[in-house]
Amino acid sequence: MTNTRLYIVMVGLPARGKSTIASKLRENLIRNKIKTRIFNNGDLRRKLSPKDTSYPEFYDPDNRDGVELREKIALINIGRAITYLKNKGQVAILDATNVSLKRRKKTTELLKDHPVLFIECINEDEEILRASIDRKVTLPEFNHLRKEAAVESFRQRINYYESIYAPVRKEKNFISLDSLYNRIRKEEISDDIPFYDRIRDFLVTDTVKNLFLIRHGETYFNLQNRIGGNSGLTEKGRQQAESLARFFKKKRIPVIFTSKKKRTVQTAFPIKRQQDECVIIPLEEFNEIDSGICECMSYGEIRNTMPGVYAARKEDKYNYIYPEGEGYITMKERVDRGIKKALYLSSNPRNIMIVGHRAVNRMILSHFLYRRKEDVPYIYVPQDKFYHIVATQDKKLFQLRSY
Repeated sequence: MTNTRLYIVMVGLPARGKSTIASKLRENLIRNKIKTRIFNNGDLRRKLSPKDTSYPEFYDPDNRDGVELREKIALINIGRAITYLKNKGQVAILDATNVSLKRRKKTTELLKDHPVLFIECINEDEEILRASIDRKVTLPEFNHLRKEAAVESFRQRINYYESIYAPVRKEKNFISLDSLYNRIRKEEISDDIPFYDRIRDFLVTDTVKNLFLIRHGETYFNLQNRIGGNSGLTEKGRQQAESLARFFKKKRIPVIFTSKKKRTVQTAFPIKRQQDECVIIPLEEFNEIDSGICECMSYGEIRNTMPGVYAARKEDKYNYIYPEGEGYITMKERVDRGIKKALYLSSNPRNIMIVGHRAVNRMILSHFLYRRKEDVPYIYVPQDKFYHIVATQDKKLFQLRSY
C-alpha cells in the first residue's frame, strides 16, 4: 500500500523564506484536499518561554539554557507532528531552522513511521536579506528595542546559526531551493515521497492569491505627453490616489510595492494611510523604462527631432532599445526580479499591491499572462482602473476593475 503520510522538515538560516514557503505549501496542499498542518518552533517558543528570547545570546550554541529550551521546543513539535499523522493528518510541516546535522539526525531518528522530506531554503541576496530583517524586527518580540538595535540583534542571531550550519547533503530525501527565484539547486529523493510531484511543481511556480496591480495617478508629464522623468502627481492624480485609498480601505493591504519614482510613492501613500498596518517598499526594479537620450521628451518632440529613433521604435516596439537607455526586452530581467522580490518579501499575505508605471505594469502582466512579446507594449494599462490578478496552480484570474 502506498504511503500517504509525509513529514516535511524545513531547513535554513533565519529570514530565508522558510515560513513563507511552509505556509504556501500548506495552503496549496489543503486546496488539493490533503490535510496539512505546520508546527512552527518560533511560534511555540514565544508561547512557552516565560522570558524574552529575542536577545541574540539565547541562540548562542554555547548557551546551555538556550540550547535546552530550543531542543525541548523541537521535541514537543516533533511529538505533535507524529500524533497528527497518527490521526487524520497527511502532511506535517516542521518549520524551524534545523541547520545542524545533529538536529536533523535526531529528527530523522524520531520520525520513523513515515517518509521525511527536507526542504532547504537558500537566499544569498543581501538586499533581500536586509529587507527581510527589516520586516522581521517589526514582530512584537522586538517592540522593546529601537529598530537599529533590533536589526543588530537579529543579525547576531543569524551569525550564531551560521556557526553550526551544515547544508543538506547527506539526507536521503531533500530539495535545496533558491527561495527567491524558485529554483531547485540540488535534490536527492531515495524514498517514495507522497505528493512529491505536486510539492515540487509548487516550489518552482510563482503563486499569488490577490495581486492588485495599479498604475500611478496622473502626473504633470502625462498632461504634456512626456516620457520618463520624476514628475509628481497633478491635482487629478492626487484625487485618483485618494479614490484608490477609499476603495481599498476595507481590504487588508499589509505591503505596497512601488518604484523609486515619486509619482508611485505619492499614489501609494494615501492607501497606506487608510490601512491599520501597512508598509511601502520602493523597488528600483519597478522603475519606469529608461528612455535614455529621449528622457523627459514628448513623443512629438522625438518624432520631429529624432525621426530615425521614432520610426525604429514604432517598427519593433518590444525589441527596440532607446539609445543610452533600455527597451521592453531589456526590462524583462529586472522586472521579473522585482516580481520575485515582491512575492518573497510579502511574507504570504492574502493581498499584495504594486503601484507601477505603464511599461512596467505591462511587463508584470506579461509575466503572469504569458502574452506574445510583440503584443506586450500594447497591453491596456489605464490610470483610472487596476488589474486584479490571481495566479495559482489551480486558478488564473485577470480582471480589469474600476475604483
